[in-house]
Amino acid sequence: MDPLCSWCWGFAPVVAALAQQAAAGGVPLHVVVGGLRQERAALDPVSKVRILAHWQAVNARTGQLFNFHDALPDGLVYNTEPPCRALVAARSLDEQSVWPLLQLIQEAFYAEGRDVTRPQLLVELAEQAGIPRIEFAELFDSEQMYAATAADFSWVQDLGIAGFPTLLAERDGQLALLTNGYQPLDELAPMLERWLLRGARG
Repeated sequence: MDPLCSWCWGFAPVVAALAQQAAAGGVPLHVVVGGLRQERAALDPVSKVRILAHWQAVNARTGQLFNFHDALPDGLVYNTEPPCRALVAARSLDEQSVWPLLQLIQEAFYAEGRDVTRPQLLVELAEQAGIPRIEFAELFDSEQMYAATAADFSWVQDLGIAGFPTLLAERDGQLALLTNGYQPLDELAPMLERWLLRGARG
């Protein structure tokens, strides 16, 4: 997934429910970031209109709320690497802290219209998620985290994953595709349940 992927934001309530379902079956959920966009220039007006139209489609399909009035602030460089790296840093400190930080990043970007590519804001959000501020800030800006984030991107690309969200189930080193792209909970929950039952029988 990518924290600045609008379909991942639309999928957030579904994945939260699936995470609870998987946890009840003794299976943890692990976040791998994909690096959706790595732009270097500020978003131009035409691109902004196109992206907002895409967000309207996500809102219509999923019901997730978007703040269209304050969305995509002027000067935004739509580079998803910094928020992806924030999640990788959180994951390396405490895997459980990834989920609250992910939610805070998504809410800040989509519901509040804030520029979550800024390191200062990411540090603030990490602290809100319960991650020690100084420890996170140092790790976030380290060569280790740049490399770990790039490794996530490469893992996703090597699997040929071209769209987000993608949900994979792993057993004994083998990966099974549950979904590539948004699907509602009532379609995915039975699939996950069947996979969990096969594991329980195995």
